[in-house]
Amino acid sequence: MDKNSYDKRRKYSFKEQKKHRHRFVKFILIFLALYILYNCLVTFFISVWVLDNDNMQNGLAAGDRIIFTSFTLPGKITGKSDSLPYKRGSIVLIDMGDTKERNVPLKIVDGIVRFFTAQRISIFSNSIVEQYYIKRVIALPGDEVYMENYVFRVKPAGGSFSLTEFELSEKPYHPMIPQTPALWNESIPFSGSMDPIILGPDECFVVADDRSNTNDSRTWGPVSSSLITATAILRFWPIVKISLL
Repeated sequence: MDKNSYDKRRKYSFKEQKKHRHRFVKFILIFLALYILYNCLVTFFISVWVLDNDNMQNGLAAGDRIIFTSFTLPGKITGKSDSLPYKRGSIVLIDMGDTKERNVPLKIVDGIVRFFTAQRISIFSNSIVEQYYIKRVIALPGDEVYMENYVFRVKPAGGSFSLTEFELSEKPYHPMIPQTPALWNESIPFSGSMDPIILGPDECFVVADDRSNTNDSRTWGPVSSSLITATAILRFWPIVKISLL
């Protein structure tokens, strides 16, 4: 091989290496842009979740796909019930994960894992579904709430009398009311009755539409409004059941 041929191959190799480096940098930049866009969307705008159980019957069923809004509003920060991004009767997404143990580096890694698994897997649990729950808001901060025959009655904060959960909801819904033995112990959370409680300034009462043995605020107690991360707006699958929520 003469010197000229060697120089040509050397020059060609350098160009190819430079082209490969540019392709790699371009790939990284595109990935970062998509990752940032994805996180902005699911944090501040919308996310899609699949209901994996029937605890929201009769309205929703396992396998339903739901779009949630994740807008961060001033009311979410101030904790004032009149400016919260959800109302009595809203279907919401609740994050029951241990947020205290989630430092910034782990959150970044978790975001990457969620990005590549369409929010199905999280490093903070075996499955992202295990720490997120879909429930209905029954009462807001400061409300008094109790239950009779599996139907909740709520006295809004500052109100003078109680109304049923259905009267306080802007949209109708039909919970599944179980049949229990007549001598069922009323001290059991799923007995159908609950003594009145008054929610604190940062507490909401959330329950499943299936009022049988499904964990919700009847067993957890009231949840902090800061744990409610999104509000359901649309069921888009199955197509035959597409509807606003």
